Amino acid sequence: MKKPFVDANKLRQIVAEHPTPFHLYDERGIRENARLLHRAFAWNPGFKEYFAVKATPNPAILNILREEGCGVDCATYTELLLAEALGFEGQEIMFSSNMTPLEDFQFAHKLGAIINLDDFTDVDYIKKLSSIPQKVCLRYNPGGNFSISNEIMDTPGEAKYGMTRSQLKAAIEQLLDMGVRKFGLHAFLTSNTRANDYYPTLARILFELVRDLHTETGAHFSFVNLSGGIGVPYHPSEEPVDIMAVGKGVEEAFNAVLVPAGLGHLSIAAELGRFMLAPYGHLIATAIRRKNTYKHYIGLDASAANLMRPAMYGSYHHITIAGKENDPHDHLYDVVGGLCENNDKFAVNRHLPEIELGDLVIIHDTGAHGFSMGYNYNGKLRSAEVLLKADGSTELIRRAETPEDYFATLNLPVRSARL
Repeated sequence: MKKPFVDANKLRQIVAEHPTPFHLYDERGIRENARLLHRAFAWNPGFKEYFAVKATPNPAILNILREEGCGVDCATYTELLLAEALGFEGQEIMFSSNMTPLEDFQFAHKLGAIINLDDFTDVDYIKKLSSIPQKVCLRYNPGGNFSISNEIMDTPGEAKYGMTRSQLKAAIEQLLDMGVRKFGLHAFLTSNTRANDYYPTLARILFELVRDLHTETGAHFSFVNLSGGIGVPYHPSEEPVDIMAVGKGVEEAFNAVLVPAGLGHLSIAAELGRFMLAPYGHLIATAIRRKNTYKHYIGLDASAANLMRPAMYGSYHHITIAGKENDPHDHLYDVVGGLCENNDKFAVNRHLPEIELGDLVIIHDTGAHGFSMGYNYNGKLRSAEVLLKADGSTELIRRAETPEDYFATLNLPVRSARL
C-alpha cells in the first residue's frame, strides 16, 4: 500500500490550522527528488531541468526548485509573468508554446528566454521580434507511432505538436539566414511512461537527428531537450522509474552517437513536471456525506474542481483514510464530490476501510496537474495550498478562494453571506 508522507496525528494538527480541502506538498521529498535527478545526469556538465510550470504554478514550489538548480518551462504569457516575478531570467527560462500569439513571443524574447518553436510558421514570428535571438530551439514530431521494443507507446502523428523532418531543415536554413547562431532540438513523444528506456530511446532519435541536421545545414547545436513524459506509479502495484538507469541510458546513447560525430559538447535539458512533483502532493479532504442507493457513496468536501484527472481521464489516485492505514479494506465505496456531473468521482468501486463522517481522506500523487487543473464549475472555489516544510512546520502558500474572488471579474456587487 502507498504510505502518505504525513501521518494522521500531524495531519490533524495541520487541518486544525488549515481547513480542508487543500493540497499539501512535501518540501523534503521535492528537494530529495530534484537532487536525485541531477545526480542521474551529472555526467553532462550542462544538464538543466526546466520544471514544467503548468504542473504546479505556485511561487513557493518554484522557488524550492530554483534553489535546487532548476529553471522553468513556460507555455503562456501568464506563466512568463510568474517566472519574471520570481526572478527567473534569460536562459533559466524555456518558452515551449503552441498556437502562440506574437505578444507571447515578444515577452519571452524580452526576458531572454530560449524560444522553442512548435511550427514552421513560427519562423515568421521570429522575424517580427525586436531582434533576432542568438539561440532558438525547434520541436520535432516524427509522425506515425512511437514504439519501444515493438510496443506502441503513443501516436505522435495524432499530436498537434512539433514539425516534420523536412520542416525542421527548412526552418533551420531560414533561421541561419536570419542570424540565429545556436540551436536546440526538442521532442515529446509520450506521456506518463514508467519505462526506463523512454528517455534513452528518445535521446538516440534526437541525437541522430541533430547529427544529421548539423551535417546537412552546418547549424551549430548546443543542446537537446528531452522534454517531459516520465511518469510516476499512481497505483501501488506499479514500479517507479529508475532515474539513475534512465540517466545512464541517455549517457550511453550520447557517447554512441554524438561523441563520435564531434558533438560531445551538447548539453541535455529536460522539462519534467509530473516526475518532479506528483508524489510529493496530497489532496486532503474531509468525508462530509454518506449516501446508500444502488451503491455506497462517500461524499467529500473536495470535488473534481480540486482534482480533475479522475473525472477527465479515469485516472487512478490512491486513497488513504488517515489513522486507518492498517484497518481492513472491507468496504466498497465510490468516493465522490458534489459537482452536478456524474464523473465527479475520485474512486469507483474502491475497497477502503469503513469511512465515518469527519474522517480525513488523503488522495495521493496530486503534486502535479492537481491544483493547476482546477476550475470553478458550479461556483466551486479553488482550494488552498499548504507546504509541509522540511523542519515539520507548515506554510500557507496559497489561500483558498472566496466568493469575492469568484465574482471579482464581474460588474456585480455581491456580499458574502456565509453563516
